[in-house]
Amino acid sequence: MKVQIISGRIFVFMLFVFLFGCSQRKPEGNGTIDKPNIIIIYLDDLGYGDLSAYGATALQTPNIDRLANEGLKFTNAYATSATCTPSRYALLTGIYPWRNENAKILPGTAPLLIGVDQMTLPKMLKTKGYNTGVVGKWHLGLGTGHVDWNERISPGPNEVGFDYAFIMAATQDRVPTIYIDNGYVAGLENDDPILVDYDKNFEGEPTGLENPELLKMKWHHGHNNSIVNGIPRIGFMKGGEKARWVDEEMADVFLEKAQKYIREKKNGSRPFFLYYAMQQPHVPRTPHPRFEGLSGMGPRGDVILEADWCVGQLMKTLEEEGLLENTLVIFSSDNGPVLNDGYYDDAVEKLGTHSPAGPLRGGKYSLFEAGTRVPFITYWKGRIQPGVSDAMVSQLDLLTSLATLVGSDIRADDSMDMLSVLMGDSKMGREELILEASTRTALRSGDFVMIPPYDGPAVQTQVNIELGNDEGYQLYNLKTDISQKSNIASSEPELLERLIKRFNEIRGPKSVPIEQLELK
Repeated sequence: MKVQIISGRIFVFMLFVFLFGCSQRKPEGNGTIDKPNIIIIYLDDLGYGDLSAYGATALQTPNIDRLANEGLKFTNAYATSATCTPSRYALLTGIYPWRNENAKILPGTAPLLIGVDQMTLPKMLKTKGYNTGVVGKWHLGLGTGHVDWNERISPGPNEVGFDYAFIMAATQDRVPTIYIDNGYVAGLENDDPILVDYDKNFEGEPTGLENPELLKMKWHHGHNNSIVNGIPRIGFMKGGEKARWVDEEMADVFLEKAQKYIREKKNGSRPFFLYYAMQQPHVPRTPHPRFEGLSGMGPRGDVILEADWCVGQLMKTLEEEGLLENTLVIFSSDNGPVLNDGYYDDAVEKLGTHSPAGPLRGGKYSLFEAGTRVPFITYWKGRIQPGVSDAMVSQLDLLTSLATLVGSDIRADDSMDMLSVLMGDSKMGREELILEASTRTALRSGDFVMIPPYDGPAVQTQVNIELGNDEGYQLYNLKTDISQKSNIASSEPELLERLIKRFNEIRGPKSVPIEQLELK
């Protein structure tokens, strides 16, 4: 009997050791399961209907579809805003952009929008031991006012939480057309300094307006200043000839930097966070020759196929480095789609049957659904089970949700903890969300969206997009009318009154001044 008792105790002890050892075992790659690597893949102007995983038939996006099919695809996910800078501000800070009067589309010379003392997603992750990197489009301002592009540019991404930053300052259609590597212009020569101005041209420099014979891409509206690589831009630039990017190589450059970052950090003792901010399909659409003509829909379709390939290559790198099972990948877009956004590039003429907005109304710049409802996918091999979620989530929620994931108590006022929803463990998403388009705001509450009255044109004719402006209140039931065809404001007065009251509680008085609509 005594031998049996001792044997039983030994068995229990050995079982405990085994289970404890299993609980402490690390997966392949760096970091523990509770602190996975985190990658946010963020596209630019990609619409709800631009992916085959979201119903597109004229375009096939197999690599992004793989994320959607093997991860969790969200149908009710939102960027905070219908334009890029505000959405990017919210993504990194967890704060509604309309709370910051400067959170609007910025010129390439704008000062840093995020305060250096402000909490950000990368700062939060650094408190938990993460390496943090950003590769791609920034467009959140740099410096404190006048930037000297020939010295170290500060403050910038490095001062708001990123250990590593390889970025373009603003957008591909804006000067300066250079890469910035940890605060320094990449490839800049001392005897060829860069000058940038958004008000006046430099003497002797050609422009799209005055020198159309130099253009390989014609401007339609707003893009007729300095010419770089045969493409007219917004703003004026002189110098830095050898530092200027080659537009058709941009996707490859950013991809290679992202892959290098992953490979360098994978063997470290710390997990990593990578914000991979791609430039596609924003204008000017300049696919690499490998993708030119592949879509049959002109450059816009081609760069979406290029972006899909880039995502596939990034995921291949994670697989080759043994990181898939310990990396959370979040895929989304900064706002809805636009076709003609300043250049003649056949986006309208070759659209065919493709609907970039899918079943949604509006697009970029719009308070209608297509302005802010975007593709959103979470993928974590072995942790997130494949499926579809109709829960309402916002990119605003990433800071707080990821803080919970890594064991941080840091929170942002407007950011909600949606970790269980993002992981597929719950379908209880947000109940309400403020949507924004060029400082105009609306309320999504449950299945309904309420748009207050706004002055201004119903349609922005240059881009041919309905903006959501109307002299009266608009109310739509998105569960039964996703295309927002039927305004039920007059037939649901009690519901409308309740939503107006709630909107004003969150947003403040309706008398908030509405600024002039800006276009990229």
